[in-house]
Amino acid sequence: MQQKQNAGRLVAVVVTHNRLTHLKTTLGRLLESSEQDLPKIVIFDNASTDGSSQWLAEQRDPRVCTVTSPENIGGAGGFEAGMRYAVAQFDPDWLLLMDDDGRPYADAIASFHDGNRASCEAVAAAVYTPQGLICDINRPSRNPFWNPSAFFKTLLGRGREGFHLEPKDYRGNTLLEVDGASFVGLFVSRKAVELAGYPRGDLFLYAEDVLFALSIRQAGGRIVFDPSVRFEHDHQTRRVGEKRFTPIWKSYYFHRNLLIAYRMAAGAWFWPSLLIILPRWTLKLLDHPGQRGVFLRLLFLAIRDGLAEDLDRPHKEVLSRSGETPTA
Repeated sequence: MQQKQNAGRLVAVVVTHNRLTHLKTTLGRLLESSEQDLPKIVIFDNASTDGSSQWLAEQRDPRVCTVTSPENIGGAGGFEAGMRYAVAQFDPDWLLLMDDDGRPYADAIASFHDGNRASCEAVAAAVYTPQGLICDINRPSRNPFWNPSAFFKTLLGRGREGFHLEPKDYRGNTLLEVDGASFVGLFVSRKAVELAGYPRGDLFLYAEDVLFALSIRQAGGRIVFDPSVRFEHDHQTRRVGEKRFTPIWKSYYFHRNLLIAYRMAAGAWFWPSLLIILPRWTLKLLDHPGQRGVFLRLLFLAIRDGLAEDLDRPHKEVLSRSGETPTA
């Protein structure tokens, strides 16, 4: 390991599954950073079958370390296992978390090191689409149940716009405190891990980042959004301008795990909030022509399991009920 930068020793954790083209681009972008800024990169290979494992085995850069799972344990499982491995093997001061389709801009990691990070436990990047637009699914948020201003904005008709950061927040270099952030360009300190533990791998897919961020905040940690640290997210679950889930089986995990996250965020307001949330979710069937019956079946299953916090349903059963096989 090289001597520490401003923020200390940084190790990246990338979770991948069957997206070799994305993985090549993301790893290449990470390796553009100096060894001093980014001494180690842990790639958690979630049982890929598209040649990713073979390609990773051919990598000779000493900074790259591959952990291969014998089965696909989902993005949530991959982040938990990858973070545990990185901490045990490399004793980092900070972890940088991202999916295989999320990658830093050329100056992102240097910008992270240039900032004073002593007063926070996590730093969320500004995430954009490949077209240069703000990536909506990666906008950091404030919990409206903890923030009166965000609560009233949400209540007065702004919906999710009331508690997510706005375009103006992405301009300039002002750091903003947030309660929620995604695992695309999230820098997590060791203190945050000590406060909140690790992400919940049993969620399989979705919301592990939301719950992890809320856990940091509940434990007294501080998360800041830094617009000078920029990332790109070339996501495909729902393309720009599209509201449907592709593949549709992901809708089960999305809604099941969001219910668990909402319960944590809302506290005593959880049950009343369902009167608004559940009808809106049901209307999403309109976004899935040709698959509306499948969507409703997966949604009702997700609601049942989410309310019971039952995470034991096998992934193979979810696939069977959707009639699809995973592509990402």
